[in-house]
Amino acid sequence: MGIEEYGGGQNPGVDVLVVTTDDVPGYRVERVIGEVFGLTVRSRHLGSQIGAGLKSMVGGELRGLTKTLVETRNQAMARLVDQAAARGANAVLAIRFDVTEAADVGTEVCAYGTAVVVAQA
Repeated sequence: MGIEEYGGGQNPGVDVLVVTTDDVPGYRVERVIGEVFGLTVRSRHLGSQIGAGLKSMVGGELRGLTKTLVETRNQAMARLVDQAAARGANAVLAIRFDVTEAADVGTEVCAYGTAVVVAQA
């Protein structure tokens, strides 16, 4: 797998800026819309679970699970951006991710932040 398969972030051309900070240098917040989130739950496929079990005995990265988690995180981020845009935001501040096990059958990933309208200062 190449490095691009392990990365994340926004795709070019997206109209909603997403940042982990509480503000954006050079911009001012004109309006706070409120909390937005993107949520997804992914189940693990049997082959990757068996492979992960074997790999955990000898140590090392679980590449199949890593790739699945990256895809899941990116899907949660895309849903967050879609929700923010639908509510009229052009930015999401203070984005965070929450990852939990979902009833021992999968992984839940939630991206959340504060949707706002920003303008250049």
